[in-house]
Amino acid sequence: MVSQHVPQHIAIIMDGNGRWARQRGLPRLAGHRAGTENIRGIVTACAEWGIRYLTLYAFSTENWGRPSIEVQGLMQILSDFIDRETQALHEKGVHLRHLGRLEGLSERLKQKVRYAIDLTRQNDRLILAVAFNYGGRVEIVDAVRTLVAQGLAPDAIDEQAISGCLSTSGMPDPDLVIRTSGEWRLSNFLIWQTAYSEYWTTPVFWPDFKSEHLLQAIHDYGRRERRFGGLIEQG
Repeated sequence: MVSQHVPQHIAIIMDGNGRWARQRGLPRLAGHRAGTENIRGIVTACAEWGIRYLTLYAFSTENWGRPSIEVQGLMQILSDFIDRETQALHEKGVHLRHLGRLEGLSERLKQKVRYAIDLTRQNDRLILAVAFNYGGRVEIVDAVRTLVAQGLAPDAIDEQAISGCLSTSGMPDPDLVIRTSGEWRLSNFLIWQTAYSEYWTTPVFWPDFKSEHLLQAIHDYGRRERRFGGLIEQG
């Protein structure tokens, strides 16, 4: 049974694909492909349990520093994911969003991303945001540059103005951030938006992270008291 305190927005750092593959004597890209296959079940569970927003960290701006063969493979995996999953996600009422920059992606891949976004734009059962070529610091820099370009006076630039220029504009901040593989770092993921998020980590690698692990995270979240810097009145 799902906790009555269901988070509205869950963000997941999908970590451990490479180590999952290494344990099995497989190339790293096999782990990334297995991790991509795992997305389907988690999206389905979130939709069934009433989660309104799910954000997945798929490729960071720092990941460009990986070996070129791995980067090229990750681009192909994203392309294959769009081809294979977009229609099924659309039929389930999932609205796809992209967080991050499109610069650096091939024109063909950019077209596929835009197509998936346009096709699912009117869906509202679950908003699935994929952070690909995304970095939290870059996102904040881009937001400030946008505000400056708009001619805003310095004293008019506040938190609301910056939030409105982030790629997550219109989405609530994550209630719960999950990281697989046992790590505790944010790794430049939604660093503005997660200021008051709850964190949950598991040693399970992402390809092995199933709905029962997600359910445990939601139950643990439901037992926490969120004070947002304030105090809870005692009865």
